[in-house]
Amino acid sequence: MNTTHSANIAAIKSEIAAQLGYDPKNPPVNVDDKQAATALGLQPTTLAVWRSTGRYNLPFLKVGRLVKYRLSDLAEFLARRTATHTGVVHSE
Repeated sequence: MNTTHSANIAAIKSEIAAQLGYDPKNPPVNVDDKQAATALGLQPTTLAVWRSTGRYNLPFLKVGRLVKYRLSDLAEFLARRTATHTGVVHSE
């Protein structure tokens, strides 16, 4: 992982922490599935479907019925999905 990529992940992690009401300089390591869904702009049920189908490579922690997501994994997921264009080229 290069320095720029690491800085981007750290910035995204701070943004997620702030969005969830945490201190961006001291974010939690893990958040629950509802907070993860909020951070991603999804419904918790969407994350449940993704977990059961393996649709996206978004790691999660599960102990019994408890589901948690690492803030760093959420940031990495968002960084991987960041695009600068849709691939459509328009000629003028």
